[in-house]
Amino acid sequence: MYEYIVGLLVEIQPTYIVVETNGIGYLIYVANPFSYTQQIQQTIKLFCYDAVREESITLYGFKSSEEKQLFLKLISVSGIGPKSALSILASQDHQGLIQAIENDNVNYLTKFPGVGKKTAGQLILDLKGKLDVTYAHSPKEATYTSVDEEVKQALLGLGYSVKEIQKVLPLLEKETFTDTASALSRAFQYLLKTK
Repeated sequence: MYEYIVGLLVEIQPTYIVVETNGIGYLIYVANPFSYTQQIQQTIKLFCYDAVREESITLYGFKSSEEKQLFLKLISVSGIGPKSALSILASQDHQGLIQAIENDNVNYLTKFPGVGKKTAGQLILDLKGKLDVTYAHSPKEATYTSVDEEVKQALLGLGYSVKEIQKVLPLLEKETFTDTASALSRAFQYLLKTK
């Protein structure tokens, strides 16, 4: 099993991307392949879920560990497989999804591809009260770039709390960084201001 893959993004197709690492090209299904267009021929980090079946091994990739956790919760629901879960995640409306589940909003849930009233009811039944509340407070979490994810991991490693980091990441998202070092430097500036 793979937790994540770091490698060179070499190809983008309508349903998947190819990441090359150590001479091996990994075909990885992602929610929005074309959202990676700006990162072609750049090193990226994808959190992975590998679905092992008798006839195949399929990799699914996510920009953040939180997005991966949401995917895992979705596929735990009867009637939602990996491809349906990716379609739901492709909307990038994670906050709306969680609020709809928490508020029993079947009509809202049926707007997602492949989700009818029966599946929407099952989503509510199985996931209400079980989803990570950080999505409700930071809806753009799953759309962060790999630089943002690296900054988050670095700050966690330095002992900053998730709450402190969640205050800083939206501020960083408003700016453009070419590398992790400059983004991390700016994050420290924001963190010093908040203390």
